Amino acid sequence: MATDDDIIITGEAVIRAGDLHEDFIRSSGPGGQNVNKVATAVQLRFDAANASGLSERVRERALKLAGQRATKDGVIVIEAGRFRTQEQNRADARARLTALIAKAAEPPPPPRKKTRPSKGAVERRLKSKAGRSTVKRLRGRVDSD
Repeated sequence: MATDDDIIITGEAVIRAGDLHEDFIRSSGPGGQNVNKVATAVQLRFDAANASGLSERVRERALKLAGQRATKDGVIVIEAGRFRTQEQNRADARARLTALIAKAAEPPPPPRKKTRPSKGAVERRLKSKAGRSTVKRLRGRVDSD
């Protein structure tokens, strides 16, 4: 049962509104009084380990893709402070989380097919190696007869 606040990515990846927690913090960097006084940056926490909208495959891949942004408890933390307003930073953080989960939900690539070089290619490679060997051997000392 999806609500209006849920973010539906695929059938096996849904970000439920209850799994998100936002804290507003002060931004870093230039900006004068606005940065010093107003908490416009958002710290978005998504509990991926206990999220009911993610399949096991997507959950594992999302935590792997999150890297340093994931805690030991399986919580993905995204900080967004590029913009001057809370609304823009909130939308930016949610968009970045959605992109991360969407990348995790992509199907795995097809397995690699093993190939072998053709007989002619092997012969050409060995012939060129023999040629280089001859060139290097001829660079050595010359025997005086």
